[in-house]
Amino acid sequence: MEPVNRVPHRRRNAWAILASAAFFASLAVAPAPASAYDVSAEVKLYNAAYQQVGKAKLTERGDGNVAVHVDVRGLTPGFHGFHLHAVGKCTIEDPAAPFTSSGGHLGAGTNNHGEHAGDFPVLLVRSDGTANVRFSTDRFTLEALFDADGSALIIHANRDNYANIPVRYTAGGVAGPDAATLSTGDAGARVVCGVLERVVKRDKGHDDRDDRDDRDHKGGKDGR
Repeated sequence: MEPVNRVPHRRRNAWAILASAAFFASLAVAPAPASAYDVSAEVKLYNAAYQQVGKAKLTERGDGNVAVHVDVRGLTPGFHGFHLHAVGKCTIEDPAAPFTSSGGHLGAGTNNHGEHAGDFPVLLVRSDGTANVRFSTDRFTLEALFDADGSALIIHANRDNYANIPVRYTAGGVAGPDAATLSTGDAGARVVCGVLERVVKRDKGHDDRDDRDDRDHKGGKDGR
């Protein structure tokens, strides 16, 4: 009878483990290298007295959506219109109409209110004057917001009706929404403004930020 070569039990187990590891390693896909520039936008929110009352952040995701997070305080409880405006400027030329320097809603020249690229869900402010809201939109890209004149976030004094006025209602003998409603949603005065500031994250310990928001938010004689 020929001798049988027996492999020690522990050695067989070691070979099996090595073979399994090699097999699964062959199936693994190396992760794509992280982008050297992960761009987002941060916003410092100021009221008409140039007091900072909150902040917001916009982050573009890989699925084409832009995530928006706003955290604000010092507002009247209830619903408030909330929009992205076409000009990155928050100075006050007329105290009776603050922050008109930020221009109209982003995309206001192409559609009625409710369909503007800068139309956001209303903010529901709690009884303590604070609101913390997160949502996402695919109506714009972050890069488009950093054009020659920038962009700004505006919170309004009143709720937004999104120009949803049925024709059974009339104003000045005209059925349905009038021109002002179609443009603004009747959200009222602009009570909070913040300029979008580009943030480029190169690594964990270094952020590059534009200085524009410091220039456009400061009060004083030249700011008003």
